[in-house]
Amino acid sequence: MQFSTILVAALASLASAQKTHVVTVALNKTLTFSPNNIKVNPGEMVQFQFAAGNHTITQSTFNEPCQPIAKHSNVTGFHSGFMPVDATAAMVPTYTIMVNNTTPIWAYCAQGKHCEAGMVMVINENTAANASRSLENYKAAAAKATTTIPSGDAGAGGTTGTTTSSGTTLPSSGASDLMSAPRGYMLLAAAAGAAYFL
Repeated sequence: MQFSTILVAALASLASAQKTHVVTVALNKTLTFSPNNIKVNPGEMVQFQFAAGNHTITQSTFNEPCQPIAKHSNVTGFHSGFMPVDATAAMVPTYTIMVNNTTPIWAYCAQGKHCEAGMVMVINENTAANASRSLENYKAAAAKATTTIPSGDAGAGGTTGTTTSSGTTLPSSGASDLMSAPRGYMLLAAAAGAAYFL
């Protein structure tokens, strides 16, 4: 019994060590990502919770705002696909990505002219390395750009799911979605199962 308690405690601490940053998409029906400028360590997750309307979170480059990153580089990037949700819904769609390094990640909403209207964000802005590569300058360039919807599969580069209005994350249905769930949750579930049999 002591072994199972230690196993569960160790796996629970591993699962909790994987921090998840939450960004609300269209908070209070606005064309915003809230917050729109975050610092995320390698190995941590960012979960986009779609609050209202029909929006995307799509990766771009600093130099080509409102354009999918794959259009201008050999990087596929991430694209949630369109996530329609009623503002009064008890369950809202989510899209979660893993951040692998501290390189700045620029993103926009590919719906209509939302990007041009300022619905953009950055993960790991680094103005110390280059003062001109700021969120404000990216937003200014986006105002003059033309939005492009990525081709290819929606959901690429991340994991979709749902969350309750209270913020409790639920995995999306299907075995493949369970296999792509953050590994901390999978380890915690495995630990619970192992503790049951010990």
